[in-house]
Amino acid sequence: MTEKPFFVEVTIAAPVEDVWGALRDPERIRRWHGWHFDGLDKEIEVIYHQDVVESAAEHRLEVQGGDLFELTDLGGRTRLRITRAPRGGDPDWDAYYDDVTEGWITFAHQLAFALERHPGADRRTVFLSGAAATPVLEAAGLAAVAELPPASPYELSGPTGETLRGEVRFRSANQVGLTVEGWGDGLLVAAQSPPSHVNPGGAATMVLTAYGLDDAAFADLESRWNAWWGRNFRPL
Repeated sequence: MTEKPFFVEVTIAAPVEDVWGALRDPERIRRWHGWHFDGLDKEIEVIYHQDVVESAAEHRLEVQGGDLFELTDLGGRTRLRITRAPRGGDPDWDAYYDDVTEGWITFAHQLAFALERHPGADRRTVFLSGAAATPVLEAAGLAAVAELPPASPYELSGPTGETLRGEVRFRSANQVGLTVEGWGDGLLVAAQSPPSHVNPGGAATMVLTAYGLDDAAFADLESRWNAWWGRNFRPL
């Protein structure tokens, strides 16, 4: 294949050994990777420990399918680069290529956020996924905020009626990440995947991450956002 591999690169304000440990210890991976569901432990095992090639000395990890994690020590900070393997000759696998790419972008920024803002802390998550005629940023009233550069402060009335306040954490072509003060300095990631063979109309997702909320507060957050999502998006 002649296609140039895609990569995502994030600089993390944490020592390289801390970042490496967060990529190798399953309990630490649970604090940042994706979102909670019944199969999370299995997913972590499959992605980060089954049929992988690693070099602890070089801080390199090649996971199934050939995607490569590389860490560079920047003297108290760490550059993480995830390089995608090129598309292959398997149409079934290639159909999910763009979705996997978007997933790695989300995961890289989740890792950076967890290590920089909540080292060693557990989290709670809400995952929302579906399709709609209106892109997710427009439906959620986040389109204007998504145009701001990273580190910009923002404040707005969220789609569930609560005030969202924090800063723009990251932007990519199809995603935006916002810190949310009211979720214990949490993180909202909204993504609009481009159309694909699997999802011809594209897919909308949100990952809401909260810290320090008691059971009642988190249940209220989860209920509000699931209700709003159900009114605006249909299952894939």
